[in-house]
Amino acid sequence: MRRVLPIAGLSFTLLLSACQAVNTTSGGAVGVERKQYMFSMLSAQQVDQMYAQSYQKTVTEAKSAGKLANDTANGRRVQAIAKRLIAQTTTFRPDAANWDWQVNLVDHDDLNANCGPGGKIFVYTGLIEKLNLTDDELAAVMGHEIAHALREHSREQMSRAYAIEMGENIGGALLGIGQTGMQLADQVSQVSLTLPFSRSNENEADLIGLELAARAGYNPNAATTLWQKMSKVSGNSQTPEMLSTHPSDAKRMAALEAAIPKVMPLYEASRKSS
Repeated sequence: MRRVLPIAGLSFTLLLSACQAVNTTSGGAVGVERKQYMFSMLSAQQVDQMYAQSYQKTVTEAKSAGKLANDTANGRRVQAIAKRLIAQTTTFRPDAANWDWQVNLVDHDDLNANCGPGGKIFVYTGLIEKLNLTDDELAAVMGHEIAHALREHSREQMSRAYAIEMGENIGGALLGIGQTGMQLADQVSQVSLTLPFSRSNENEADLIGLELAARAGYNPNAATTLWQKMSKVSGNSQTPEMLSTHPSDAKRMAALEAAIPKVMPLYEASRKSS
């Protein structure tokens, strides 16, 4: 074990040396100010293009299968909520106004939604229907997903993955670790680096998403009722937080409740202006 742990440190050292320190968004009222490390040879444009190709393929396949639900009542809800949320993204990064935003509702049972790099949004009907989401709760979900795109969490994760792979390859050669040792190194890297980092991203997306929804005129208290519903669905099967890429429901709701007073004035101002 003593020979494996240095690989995590080597990965982090390589991450710092091969990446640029940036902050993709302004802090906003919720104060997300963490510096991010992006692999210098992996541009935002490259990541956007890679995801756009995958997104278009998925949209084409869904359309061919008759699974696009944009012309339904829920499809129109998703489009309307997205429009209001997207209008607020320039608060966090002005260049988002020039993104090629796309929004699609897919007829699928999964309780899921996603906003990929460059503003490509999917929402699944199962999320809306199984949780019986209100507009405010749906805005909380979509705001959270849009926040991931604004913060370029995908590019950040890819940058980190490159550094970890580099560290494992170089470290394995330097330390003379065989195949079994390298598998253990993968597990150590995942638990000590990748998973906690992912939880950090989720926390940031929660906070920025909360502010986006509030600025768009959606009640921020809906973020807590959303996760109460999600918690009921997960029941007792939830993965322990130490080995999960998401915060525990209890910690997530506590963090949201603490941030709601910061964004409530923005929600009230939006409601008055509309």
